[in-house]
Order: sequence, then C-alpha cells, then structure tokens
Amino acid sequence: MGDQKLNFSRSEFDERIAKTRKAMEAANLDLIIVSDPSNMAWLTGYDGWSFYVHQAVLLSPESEPIWWGRGMDAKGAMRTAFLAHDNIVGYEDTYVQNPDKHPMEDLSKLIVARGWGRSRVGVELDNYYFSAAAYLSLVKNLPETTISDSTGLVNWQRAVKSPTEIDYMRNAARIVENVHSMILERAEPGVRKNDLVADIYHAAITGVDDIWGGYPAIVPLTPSGMDATAAHLTWDDAPLKTGEGTFFEIAGVYKQYQCPQSRTLYLGKPPQKFLDAEKAVLEAVEAGLEQAKPGNFCEDVANAFNATLNRLGFEKDSRCGYSIGVSYPPDWGERTMSFRRGDKTVLQPGMIFHFMPALWLDDGGLEITEPILITENGAECLCNTPRKLFVKD
Repeated sequence: MGDQKLNFSRSEFDERIAKTRKAMEAANLDLIIVSDPSNMAWLTGYDGWSFYVHQAVLLSPESEPIWWGRGMDAKGAMRTAFLAHDNIVGYEDTYVQNPDKHPMEDLSKLIVARGWGRSRVGVELDNYYFSAAAYLSLVKNLPETTISDSTGLVNWQRAVKSPTEIDYMRNAARIVENVHSMILERAEPGVRKNDLVADIYHAAITGVDDIWGGYPAIVPLTPSGMDATAAHLTWDDAPLKTGEGTFFEIAGVYKQYQCPQSRTLYLGKPPQKFLDAEKAVLEAVEAGLEQAKPGNFCEDVANAFNATLNRLGFEKDSRCGYSIGVSYPPDWGERTMSFRRGDKTVLQPGMIFHFMPALWLDDGGLEITEPILITENGAECLCNTPRKLFVKD
C-alpha cells in the first residue's frame, strides 16, 4: 500500500468484491481469472494501457485480489490499484508475444503456488482479451483444476452504479455535450473530416471547466452521405458537402467512464425522408423513455420504441440500447443488458444505458441517441444536447 491514485474509496471496492464473491459462490467457483480490463479496474482500480498483452485479476473467496500481468506494468498496478505490493505479480518479458512460450504458463505456476491448483476456476471465455491459446495453455498446465466459463460474471455486478460512478458519468455527459456544440459550430462545407475529428478529440480530452477528458473505448464514428448507411465507419480526408447528412457517434469520458451520445448534422436542406425519419425517431424515443422505469423489463423499452417507429413507417432490426459504464477499447458497452425483444432484465435505479435508436436508411443514416439513468421516478437523460436533427445551411 502507498500513494495509489484511487478513484473510489476502499469501502466501495470491498462492496464490489463482496458482490462478486456472492456470484462466485452461486456459480460454485473457487477462483475467477478476470481478464477484461473494465472488470479488472472495477475490482481493483487498475488503470493502464496494457490490455494488448495478457493480464488478469485473480479473485478467490477469501484473500485479497491478485493483479497479474507483464512485469513492466506491475509499477502501474502499484500506482493505480489498492492492492498490497505482494499481491501484484509481474511476469518476465520473454513471455511477451513469444511463439515458444505463453504467459498463461506463468499464471498457471502462480495459481498452483497460491494453493488453487485443484480448484474450480472460472475464466472469461467469450471476451476480447482472453484467447483460445490462453485457454489451451491453462488446460494443459493446470491438469487438476476444473475450468469453466465465467463470462459476464463480473460484468453483471457492475449493472447498478454507485453514487460516485453516477457522478463520473455526469461529468462525462458534460464533456460530450460540449463536443456536440463544437461540432455544430465548426462543421461546414469544405471542412475535411479528419480536421473535424481532430477537433473532436481536442475538445473531448480538454474537457469542460475542471472536468478533464479521457480516451474513448470507441473512436469517433463520423460517416457522411452513403457512408452513413453503415453503422461503424470512421473518417477520411474528404470534405463535408452540402446536401449530405453526417452522424457523429462520440463519447465523453471521465476516469474511463464512458458516456456516448449521437447526433446527426445535415448541411443544406434535408430531404423529406430525413425529416420523416426524425419525426418517427423522436416520437419513438419518447415512447421508449416512458417505459424506462424501475420494475419494467429491458424489452419494454424496445417494444414501445419499435411499435411507435413501425406505426410511423420505419423499422429497426437491431437492439436500441445497452448498458454502459467504465470501459476500455474496443467497446463502451458492458455486454450485459440490451433494449431488445426478449431481454427480461428488470430495470433498477442506478442502471445506465445508451438508448441507441439509430436508423441506417438506404441513402443515409440518422442517429439521435441518449445516455439515460434509471431513477426511482423513471428515465433521466444525462445530457442536455437538443434532441433533434441538426440542420446547418
């Protein structure tokens, strides 16, 4: 222990660990290997750009969590996690991207040394940061353990946000509001898209007043015209043009808490189809927000949204929202709840979602989205950005 830069109190970390241990007990697990950096941060405070190599937090029913990762990143764990230094374990650099040896060989030795060699171990099998080779190495080097899938076990414990987490999300919301205001001011015909994206990054990281900005888990998505018929294109050096719409799917970030919001800007006079789509989306959003209240299901939001959208002549065949909070690249979603038919997760106060009712049409795209907090009284939109299609002549 020392002068760690903790974003939360030790008591909050203790509460998170207790919740996770309860879920472990229900899953009949003696140990979990947590490789998702969002879950690692949530459990211990660890924050660093080291998720391109193998790393993990080990959590058992009793002892303090263990951070394990590349040796040169151990100092980062000492600076950002609450853990005692003897529970921060680094592996030697010869394990890094070496086809002849795998870091999980070292992790297996650590697991045996700490007395878990014959345990029931959960791993996040369906996760960006845990590879097939990692799994095979653990199976080979831990022959007396029972390895099972614990994907999502920690993620679900993050669903209801603490007051401090909600404060961080509100800070992130102030940042993304400011970025959208900047876009509306600076975007005009002839401005190169890459120059505008540079301005987006500058505004997002500069932040607002004394609220500084972090890096987004997804880069700015800013397609124009026919490119905006696709959901996840980024940018090039093409200039903005009159007669085209551009959607801006961006996030404000504070201490890695991600608050995404999208707006669409049309340069010139929008065609009637865009105006009809705007009207449909705005009415459907209101219908969905009315259902976003404690006790309802996630699917209630989606069903209300889609019923209104369909009545007004439009369809959306993908989900229209998902849970958000702390996150690292490549995704700002929590990979748990979604606003879609069949998701019967019960909404609770403290949950935060990106209500994402985007439409990708045959000649453009329209994104008017809201980050929302479920409160005792219903949905609270975290941002004050005007909810409309922006038009600029």
